[in-house]
Amino acid sequence: MIVSIHPSSLHGTIQAAASKSSMQRACAAALAASGTSVISNPGHSNDDLAALDIIKRMGASVEEKEGKVIINTDGLNQSENTTPIAINCGESGLSIRMFTPLVALSSNEITIKGKGSLVTRPMDFFDEVLPKLGVSIKSNSGKLPLVIKGPLQPTNIEIDGSLSSQFLTGLLLAFSAAKASDVTIKVNNLKSKPYVDLTLEVMKQFGLKLPENREYEEFYFGKNYTNSANYANGANEYTVEGDWSGAAFLLVAGAIAGPLIVKGLDLNSTQADKAIIQALVDTGVGISLRENEIELRPAKLKAFHFNATDCPDLFPPLVALASYCTGKTVIEGVGRLAHKESNRGLTLQEEFGKMGVQIELQDDIMIVHGGTGVKGAAVHSRHDHRIAMACAVAALKADGETQIEEAEAVNKSYPDFYEHLTRMGATVKTLHEI
Repeated sequence: MIVSIHPSSLHGTIQAAASKSSMQRACAAALAASGTSVISNPGHSNDDLAALDIIKRMGASVEEKEGKVIINTDGLNQSENTTPIAINCGESGLSIRMFTPLVALSSNEITIKGKGSLVTRPMDFFDEVLPKLGVSIKSNSGKLPLVIKGPLQPTNIEIDGSLSSQFLTGLLLAFSAAKASDVTIKVNNLKSKPYVDLTLEVMKQFGLKLPENREYEEFYFGKNYTNSANYANGANEYTVEGDWSGAAFLLVAGAIAGPLIVKGLDLNSTQADKAIIQALVDTGVGISLRENEIELRPAKLKAFHFNATDCPDLFPPLVALASYCTGKTVIEGVGRLAHKESNRGLTLQEEFGKMGVQIELQDDIMIVHGGTGVKGAAVHSRHDHRIAMACAVAALKADGETQIEEAEAVNKSYPDFYEHLTRMGATVKTLHEI
């Protein structure tokens, strides 16, 4: 699909979409906790739907009713069972990394598949770690598909956390579901610590056994277990947060082409991408933070310095923002971008280059030369949802029309994105359906 974005002025109020980081973790926690779980404000992105499909294939019943998702499950079967199971994580990196250890609690043989860029992402972590936990595994030279057979047995283990915190998320959920006792997960060089905080918070809400967090270097599961679930009417109740990752694009859009109010974001959230607020403040934009809403007003924007090592998904909206900031913006953490839906450092450099924005890559640093003008151009999402959204936001005050090829990539995380832009006054047209 090709989408056309014309220079536009935005106005009004928009509700942030549901967080897929929160929604997917809730699905996994519901499966781990067993019983009945009720999820309010559920997401409906492709990644969210993949998570729901996974728990269905693992035996959960899922019902949508009155804007909520009701999940019933007996947990993960650890008895002998010879029936093979196949699950598909779609293009979700979080799902593959989170659900693989969790479903390994089952004694079934399970084939784990994906599609798109996910089939090229490295999964060597599981080849190395799962056998240490009693799980047999076959992979495609460290890539999908995976064939595993458990059940996983928690034991003391040491892992590398430098590639992604999502691997740790999966182990935390699996150890908790197995009611691990007196065992420790030791983590070296952990990245994206705020996402681990989100995992632990979701586990707490679902009454799962929580480990002792020892400065993010060790997670100790003790011998005692206290159920801390928020039960209502005999069920786990969980409300999915507003998504700071998707809302970052709306907030940048407001800074570039507003004024705009974004509602439904928790300023106390553990989501890493909440850090977009600091970047916006540093540009000198007009911003007001109120309970449950953020107002952005355009101003003369200045270049900023930002470390995105723990929030690498902010690179695309930060580049769109930096394009309109006078001077050289420096963003640290480029090393975290190689294994996303695309190699985002190079993709941002190339696609924004088409829009007349010069980007330099120097080791772990990205330098964006902003304030020299953004021109409308024909760009490509590279099948990456965040690249599509970044180009769309940058197009709002560009000199001329921008056309985004493979624009439907936004369905991965924010299927209503173009509709929301239109609702706020942007001129968005679909030129061609593929």
